[in-house]
Amino acid sequence: MFKGFYTAASGMIAQQRRTELLTNNLANAETVGYKEDEASVRSFPAMLLHSYESEKVPVKNSFDVRKSSYVGAINTGVYVQESIPSFSQGGVKETENSTDLALIDGRLPIDPETGTAGTVLFMVESANGPLYTRNGNFTLDGSGFLTTASGQYILDENGGRIQLASENFTVSKDGYMTENGQQMARIGAAFSANPQGELIKEGDGLYRLNGGELASAYETDNVSFTMRQGAIEQSNVDSSKTMTELMTAYRTFEANQKIIQAYDKSMDKAVNEIGRI
Repeated sequence: MFKGFYTAASGMIAQQRRTELLTNNLANAETVGYKEDEASVRSFPAMLLHSYESEKVPVKNSFDVRKSSYVGAINTGVYVQESIPSFSQGGVKETENSTDLALIDGRLPIDPETGTAGTVLFMVESANGPLYTRNGNFTLDGSGFLTTASGQYILDENGGRIQLASENFTVSKDGYMTENGQQMARIGAAFSANPQGELIKEGDGLYRLNGGELASAYETDNVSFTMRQGAIEQSNVDSSKTMTELMTAYRTFEANQKIIQAYDKSMDKAVNEIGRI
């Protein structure tokens, strides 16, 4: 009796976690450069039930299928194994702000293990090594350094800070920054071949490599991309699709809830009615 109870309970927990993930995606639908998370739902291993013809309980490695009759399989529930960010290209929105930059994916190698394309990211300075982001909503601080909206320095291709005299500069498609006819720097761009497996979320649209630093996207073979000045990459969240998935998760949660209520009524009868007989 209790096997189904726990299976339904695991389904409720999984759908609750999935609902939280989808709600977070929906809340960040307008966040610049945000990459939606996708839930990876897995089932616990199924158990094969056999009826053994002897009263002797079989020990390890001594079970003889020929002396048993197959009863069937029983599923032991599901769980959310992990949340995986999707690094697909988001829509590009024109802002006409010279400090805004958008990365436009071109040809990106497919990772043979995951079957998904890699991604190109901006480089951001931090005390513990470079961070990476797709959020190109940049600004100039009081000293003329190019920074994120939260004040972290954007790095050039050599890992140095980028300092400009004013916002009157241009950025070419291949990342070169020019001010008053003079080339100032080249914006740093890194390439991750397996972003789902090697990048760790740091919050605020930032990612950290799980050990070491990413290679330069400019020097990586078979990687093509462009930068667009005066534009930002929007979130890749599809609001209508996410709302549909959210309703599906809610309905599945409700279905598991009703199963648990049915089990609860059965147990109530077993204790209070059958017990009296």
